[in-house]
Amino acid sequence: MSITSWKNKIQIIETFDSDLESLSGNSMGIYFESNSENNLTIYFKPLNEVFKNEVFKEKAGLLLLFERDLIDEDDIEYVLDVMSLFNKFPQFVLTQQTEKEQILKINDLLKKEYYSDAVSYIMLKSLLKVLLLHLIRFQNNSFLKQDLSQKRVFMFLELMEIHFLEKTNTSFYADKIGISSKRLNQILKEKLNLTAKQIIQQRQITEAKRRLVRSEITIKELAFILGFDSMSSFSRFFKKHIGVSPSVFRQ
Repeated sequence: MSITSWKNKIQIIETFDSDLESLSGNSMGIYFESNSENNLTIYFKPLNEVFKNEVFKEKAGLLLLFERDLIDEDDIEYVLDVMSLFNKFPQFVLTQQTEKEQILKINDLLKKEYYSDAVSYIMLKSLLKVLLLHLIRFQNNSFLKQDLSQKRVFMFLELMEIHFLEKTNTSFYADKIGISSKRLNQILKEKLNLTAKQIIQQRQITEAKRRLVRSEITIKELAFILGFDSMSSFSRFFKKHIGVSPSVFRQ
């Protein structure tokens, strides 16, 4: 993978002099802030969200941004665990010294690889996975307050990861969660600034791009897998969101 390509997938920032922009709307972020009490505070930016301004009040720390497709290449259980990590709690604090040291060591390895002249995309991706797995383990052992709306956002995202290929109606997910479609959309607009339909379409686009690049699947087959009734309707949908047809994107 070329330097330009991997730099569009993952980014490390250590100083913050101005407003920060995500890699894309499909990027996720983690900010590590050491505080005066010798704890490590960790903030998460899920898909389609932004960090709150007060997160960067110290103008120092470590910010890690990465594209969603860095986790899509792995098994669904891992993807769901990562989505849970980012959507359960906006932040949590590591107080145990051993846990903090583990995270800081992995971050150091990530930085060394990122700034190396011989940087490897595979190595960056592997170190990112190790970091996320450690954070998942530590977060599962924490007991932080979670509001009901945030729980429902996570439930929706978890259900969508499992069913988005065959279920694209908002009502399906609302019924599973136990609320109305209107209420589900209100919650998603409040938390993610997107409706259920928009989030599902975004997921379809991500999956379509991944399969176009990484498999030999025909565009007709892909349209069928994603639930479109014809290749032409899928092509129009893809071009509307990406700007080019599926065949041009693949080339």
